Amino acid sequence: MTRIAVKAVAGCAAIWIACGSGVSAAEPGVRTLEAFDRYVRLTEARMERRLGGTAPFLQVDSLPESQRAAVLARLRTGEVVVDRSEIGEAGSTIDIPAGICHDWSGTVFAAGAHLAQTIGVMQAYERYPQMYRPTVRRARTLSRTGDRFNVSMQLFMKKVISVILNVDYDIHYVRIGPTRAYVRSSSTRIAEVQNADTPNEREKAVGQDSGFLWRFNNYCFLEERDRGTYIECESVSLSRDIPSGLGWLVKPFVTSVPRESLEFTLTALRATLLKAED
Repeated sequence: MTRIAVKAVAGCAAIWIACGSGVSAAEPGVRTLEAFDRYVRLTEARMERRLGGTAPFLQVDSLPESQRAAVLARLRTGEVVVDRSEIGEAGSTIDIPAGICHDWSGTVFAAGAHLAQTIGVMQAYERYPQMYRPTVRRARTLSRTGDRFNVSMQLFMKKVISVILNVDYDIHYVRIGPTRAYVRSSSTRIAEVQNADTPNEREKAVGQDSGFLWRFNNYCFLEERDRGTYIECESVSLSRDIPSGLGWLVKPFVTSVPRESLEFTLTALRATLLKAED
C-alpha cells in the first residue's frame, strides 16, 4: 500500500471513529442486538450437534475426503487455516441493522501437545500479555469456580489506527471424554480506553464509543489425536456499521481485523505449546 493510500485509509477510519462520538450513532440499538443474539443462538445450535455427536466434532472432518486430506496436510505443516463462516436462516443471511457480524473459523495443529497441556496454557490468563503481545496488554482472572472463569483483559488493535479496549469475559471449559474439550467464551463488558498509559487514562461510557467491538463470542473445539492437539476456534463478534459513503474504503479495513486477530491468536497459542515441548 502506498503512503498516500495509507493516509487515505487512516483519514476515512478517523472520520468513521469520529462519527461514533454520538450516543445514537455508536450505541447498539435493540434491533441490532436482537439480530446478533439470533445469529448467536443459531451458531450455538449448530455447535450443539457437534457436541452431541450428530455432527463431526471438528469441522475439518465434515469436509469431502479429498479436501479433508488436503486441509489436514496443511495443518500438520504448521499452517493456520482460517475461513469465513456464515449462519443463515430460512435460506437467507441474517441482516444486522446498523451493525456488522464478523464470523471467522480457524484451526491449528500443535504437534506433540497433549489436551491437558493445551487447556493449561489457555487457562494461564496472567501469562497472556507475554503470549499474545502486543494484542493483550493486561490480563487477570477475576474469579474461578471449577472450570468457569471470569477474566478481564485490555486489548490492543491496530490497523492504520489504534484502539484499546477493556473487555471482561465469561469462559467455560467442558471436558468431553479423555481426548476432547469445548471452550465457550463470551464478553460481558466492553469499554474503549482513552489516553492509555497516562495519568488521564479513562474509559468511555460503555456503548458510547467508536463501536469497534460491541459483542464478542469465541468457541473452541480441542481434540488430541495424531500425536498432537487440534485447536479449532470460531469467533463471532459485532461492530457498528460503516457510515454511508465510507463503506467502499473503510469496510475492508474494519472486517479484516477479526480475521487477523483469530489467526494471530492461534499462531501464538501454537508457538507457546511447541516451545513448551522443546
